[in-house]
Amino acid sequence: MHVTDRPAQRRLDAALENLSLTFRGMTAHPDEHNCECHWGGPEELALLKTPDVELEPDLLRRTWRAIDWSDHAAVLRRVLPQFATALVAGRAGPMFGGLEEAGYSLARGRWQQWPEEHAAPVREFLHAWWVQSLTDPDAVVPAHQVFALCAEASGTLEPWLAEWERQTGHLSDLRLAEAVAEWEYELLGDSLPWSVDWYENDEEEMRADLVAWLLGHAAARLRESGASADLQHRIRLLGLTEEDRWTDRHWPGHRY
Repeated sequence: MHVTDRPAQRRLDAALENLSLTFRGMTAHPDEHNCECHWGGPEELALLKTPDVELEPDLLRRTWRAIDWSDHAAVLRRVLPQFATALVAGRAGPMFGGLEEAGYSLARGRWQQWPEEHAAPVREFLHAWWVQSLTDPDAVVPAHQVFALCAEASGTLEPWLAEWERQTGHLSDLRLAEAVAEWEYELLGDSLPWSVDWYENDEEEMRADLVAWLLGHAAARLRESGASADLQHRIRLLGLTEEDRWTDRHWPGHRY
């Protein structure tokens, strides 16, 4: 039986394995604590101070979402291999909001300031997952959600948009059309299509960068790939001033 080569999945598998090897044996700080009424009890806290014990899914979710750790970076390193695996499998979505919330958790841990032997595996995981979401037909998590997570985790759109430009196949074009369809409502309302809660990330700058890229690279690419005229008009409207946008005959006023 012919087996389809899946280089993006192999790269992602290797990145997940590298996270496990890099952060093996990590624990939360011995003096770490958190509010029991908002997070959990002493037995659960003890698990975070014990290396390499798998956490129950609910405990994992409460741990990465919690904002009151005294050393969030240490807690994040403790759960990161399991957290990353759950994210890729679509099992770590928050109860409310989108996957950008997982990006906030990474940003709070300031992973980009970690020693390079720790930061590099996280960087490679994000890039490998992003490419897999664009190019693998079996990707579990929609590309636009992975994009928001990566943007919030890194504080920038540039590397993720640059990678999208490099990935020019049919599936990546399809993911672009899907993302625009998901984003156009908020963008036409002058909002970013995901929430920005990490105070160091600039929501207005991110929206401006995304709109500029959509008006430039994405518009031409969708036109060449045969995207619907309706979707192409949605992008065109982003380049108009407010009044011109609202009075354009293609303005979807009934949706706003």
